[in-house]
This record gives sequence, structure tokens and C-alpha cells, in this order.
Amino acid sequence: MGTQKVLWDAIVMGAGIQGCFTAYHLAKHGKRVLLLEQFFLPHSRGSSHGQSRIIRKAYPEDFYTKMMDEGYRIWAQLEQETGTQLHRQTQLLLLALKENPELKTMQATLSRHGIEHEYLSSGELKQRFPNIQFTRGEVGLLDKSGGVLYADKALRVLQEAIRHLGGTVQDGEKVVEIRPGQPVTVKTTSGSYQAKSVIITAGPWTNQLLRPLGIELPLQTLRINVCYWREKVPGSYSVSKAFPCFLCLNLAPHHIYGLPAGEYPGLMKVCYHHGNSVDPEERDCPTAFSDIQDVQILCRFVRDHLPGLRPEPDIMEHCMYTNTPDKNFILDRHPKYDNIVIGAGFSGHGFKLSPVVGKILYELSMKLTPSYDLTPFRISRFSGLGKAHL
Repeated sequence: MGTQKVLWDAIVMGAGIQGCFTAYHLAKHGKRVLLLEQFFLPHSRGSSHGQSRIIRKAYPEDFYTKMMDEGYRIWAQLEQETGTQLHRQTQLLLLALKENPELKTMQATLSRHGIEHEYLSSGELKQRFPNIQFTRGEVGLLDKSGGVLYADKALRVLQEAIRHLGGTVQDGEKVVEIRPGQPVTVKTTSGSYQAKSVIITAGPWTNQLLRPLGIELPLQTLRINVCYWREKVPGSYSVSKAFPCFLCLNLAPHHIYGLPAGEYPGLMKVCYHHGNSVDPEERDCPTAFSDIQDVQILCRFVRDHLPGLRPEPDIMEHCMYTNTPDKNFILDRHPKYDNIVIGAGFSGHGFKLSPVVGKILYELSMKLTPSYDLTPFRISRFSGLGKAHL
């Protein structure tokens, strides 16, 4: 579209799920919004592609459980507006040893918020889920609200909704410079734009955009192996057999999670909630040794706990995580320029929360009072990132 004399209310950089929901909320409130994406859509270079994500209310942190209440409502509203099913309730089974503090905290959070859940003793677990093998007397906690989000579909309908609401989505256009001011000037590979505010939701590329603005966030970019495992008997771990999503809290150094077979017939998604550090520009390079270690952890897990799956992955895809040191998001304004808003560090658990994140980023960009207490998400929580670093 090139250089234009339009003054945008907001420019959003990065059309992953967080950027899409931000642009959606802006367009819904009648704002003139431009959503820029460096790659041609759809693409698989970031953190929002693939067919499925887990949705849940179970969290050790009270503030996420609170946010998910509204999150579910906005997901349902988007389904209604677009006439598209974006979510399927499967329940989420949390697995841990009886004394696990994280499991106890999650149970307390669910109880406090009146969310339907069920505690399962190791005996009850074996009865209810005979195709999971338990070796150390694990107990379970069922979050009845848990389920699967259809990620690819959600991105597609959101981008259509933004256009339908009068917003502009431009892909294949990389931001090369952000010039602060009133208005902010944004230069891309195709032109130059001006906006009253900008919102950066650039995932692994966040610091590339922020460094010239005098700030570097403590973000670690990880490449995650997304593994699919073949059922020995097709359908045995499927949604139709009422198999739930699961999350194992202490059977490996990091969480292991799984989603019932569905997106690839006869294949179940089981992944390790960690990966190895990469430069986002080089994410397609040969795998590192730690990559192989992650897959070995999963192979052992599948062999020991999911006997109805073949113990080596059938398909392996990749995805990026952008982690903060405390695994909580960054939702804040630039410390020096209050019309530059940052949404980053979603740490591999942001997809389900994106409807609410988008709303918060919209509120920050329009200088409205945020709907939530943003203390856990402020940049200032990281020591050594004070004014001296600007």
C-alpha cells in the first residue's frame, strides 16, 4: 500500500494471535487500525500457528484464572459473530504426585472461583483412564472447563473480522524503523505510516524493534518441538472416546502436556513445555543436542505412561516460545514513550488468554483505565531495566 497520508489511531506490529485480538478490539471500538505482519499470511514462523491449543481455567496464579473468565466469554462471542466453532470442551486432566504444591494451589484457585473440578485419587484415576499408566501413585485434578482451541481457524476468522470491522491487515511488510513522537512514524519495507499509538506484539522479534528505542527486555526465544504420536489402535485417545487434554506437573524437569487425537487422524499431540534457545531468524537450522534430549524425555514418557501410543514421534513440527524470567507476560507502555505499547513474553501459555490480552493492549494504547491490575505484567518488575537502561 506504500506511503500514505492517513493518520492511523493505532498500528499493531505482528499478526499472531495477540496482535490480531488487539487489532480486533481496536476495530470493534471504531478505531482506525493497521495490522502489519512481516511474513505472508498464513505462516509458521512464530508462536500462533498449528491447529490446536489447550484452553483452561486451572492456573496456580489467581490473576490468570480471573482473566480466563472473560477469555471464555470473548472466545464464545467470536464463535457467535463468525459462525465458526473455535473450541471444544474435553476437560483438562492435571497429573502430579499427591504432595505437589502447584497442584494444591490450582485446586485452591479453582475452588475459590467456584470452577467445576474433580479430585481423583490414584485408584480413581486408574479406573477412569485405563489407557494412561501410572507408576508413582499419581493423583489427578480434572478442570471441567478445559478443552481444545482451534488455533489456525481462530487466526483466520480474526483476520477476516478485523477487515470486516473496517481495519486493515497488511502482510509481507516488515517494520524497519519506529520513530517516536506525536504521531509515531513507522517505516516498513514498503512505505511509511503515522499513528497516534503503536502496539508491538512481535513475539520473538520484539527486542529487534525495541533496541533502537533504548530498551531491551529479558526475553528468551525458544524453539519447541511439537510432536505427534501414532495410536496403536486408531481412536483410542480421541475426543470421541472422551479422552481429555492433560498436563503433567512433575514427571520431568518441565511440564509435559497432551491433546486428544483429532487434528491429524490417529495421532495424539504430546509435547514438552520447553525447548532450546534460538535466534528467530535461524529457527529452521539443524537441531541442537538439547532438541534430541527433549524428544528423548517425551519418548520415555510416552513409553511409560501412554502404552497405546507408539513410543517415537510420527510427525515433528516446530513452534517458538518467547519466555520471560518469571513466565508472566509483559503488558505495558514503553517507559519513555507512552504511546508505544508492548505485549510480549507470552512464555508458551498466551494463546488461550489472547482475547483478554488484546483488550488490555487496546486499553493501554487508548489511555483507558485497564480492566485488570497490571502489576504482574509491568516491565519495572525486572531489576536492572530502570530508567538508566533507556
